[in-house]
Amino acid sequence: MSALEVEAVADRLATHRSAGPRHRFGFGEILAALFLLFVLVAAIAPALLSPTDPLAIDPGDAFSPPSLAQIFGTDESGRNIYSRVVHGAASSLVIGVSATVIGLGLGVLLGVVAGLGGRVVDFGVNRLLEVLFALPGLLLALFLIVVIGPGVVTTTLAVGISTAPGYARIIRAQLIAVRSSAYVEAATVQGRGRWWILRRHLLPNTLAPLLALGTLGVGQAIVWASALSFLGLGAVPPSPEWGAMLAAGRTYLSSAWWMSVFPGLFIVLTAVCATVLGRGVQRRTRQR
Repeated sequence: MSALEVEAVADRLATHRSAGPRHRFGFGEILAALFLLFVLVAAIAPALLSPTDPLAIDPGDAFSPPSLAQIFGTDESGRNIYSRVVHGAASSLVIGVSATVIGLGLGVLLGVVAGLGGRVVDFGVNRLLEVLFALPGLLLALFLIVVIGPGVVTTTLAVGISTAPGYARIIRAQLIAVRSSAYVEAATVQGRGRWWILRRHLLPNTLAPLLALGTLGVGQAIVWASALSFLGLGAVPPSPEWGAMLAAGRTYLSSAWWMSVFPGLFIVLTAVCATVLGRGVQRRTRQR
């Protein structure tokens, strides 16, 4: 599923709001929060949801289809796919959150420097961002992995750096809009210093959308990290990581579809639910 399709599904889910005041959460947002709560519990305490060892093999039970005993079936080595999906949530979520934090941190740094550094600095940062934007984000991540080398840490860094230009553009635009606002001009007329205005007005109002941006970015980062693992550049089998599981199951799609469908479904649902909550936070931030 492409990023545009994920955004479209998120929009449809977010529009199913319950009747009542505008500040209440919609039905789609409640479902998204419940699913993400399940993923969070799976990441923090997977044994609560599946005590089975995700790496335990049982060749005699290989390729078992979904059933009451094995709700997600087993893989080619007889490993429990439900247990692997649950235990894989930690790896996928840590990569997604860490990459988002890296991307936001770099984005804020570049955006603030561009917005406050004067025309020359703004021009230089904008040219750098344009160069980075010339490459699609996933292609930029692939380039960084080729330069640095494959691995989970490298994948996290690559995804984080690849998402930074988008965040930087948003932060820069927000900072420029706040800087030209009436209350900043009033503070300047009153003789307030630059650092006081920066601390009191510019940064708080510029960084306010970060929660929404971060929530939206986690889903995108998980999809990108899973795509890189699918290509063999991130976590590798038998690691219970969703992208790696998806890659391992592609050979058996015709005979054991469940090996790829369930980890793929969790990747898509996590991205969609994170986007739904991010859109909800974004709307409520604008309403204030």
